[in-house]
Amino acid sequence: MSIRRIARHLLQHHWRARRVFTQAVLDRIEQAIRQSEKTHSGQVRFVVEGALDGRPLFRNQHARARALDVFSHLRIWDTAHNNGVLIYLLLADRDVEIIADRGIDAKVGAAGWEAICRTMETAFSAGQFERGVIDGIAAVSRELARHFPPSGAHPNELPDKPVVM
Repeated sequence: MSIRRIARHLLQHHWRARRVFTQAVLDRIEQAIRQSEKTHSGQVRFVVEGALDGRPLFRNQHARARALDVFSHLRIWDTAHNNGVLIYLLLADRDVEIIADRGIDAKVGAAGWEAICRTMETAFSAGQFERGVIDGIAAVSRELARHFPPSGAHPNELPDKPVVM
């Protein structure tokens, strides 16, 4: 566990997520998710966490493990076709993780998700958080559309509203 990481998480904490992801930005992200879900039968969720605190921080939990916790907590795995996808951003670490349910993950694979994450992180490094998230949603949606095209009525099984933790 790095003192530098602890300090970064304690100092940046949750205020930064609210400053970067204003309500207007969150509304545009929600709209991007809603529009993307018209092109496939999957479900996309976006979660941004400003920083870790308490037990996750002092146990040195990394973004991937935290994203798995969030994926489970938000029940993203609970979709009819096992095609839910979480895009998780741990802002203090500027680390993006994509956790996908087994139906879509088996088709895209770790390398495909990793490429999307790195592209998003590049945008974040340039200070383009909104653009990075929206481009990430579009890339995830292209994968979902390729493997789970829309067919018949496909209800919105998960909320489109981004989550700020």
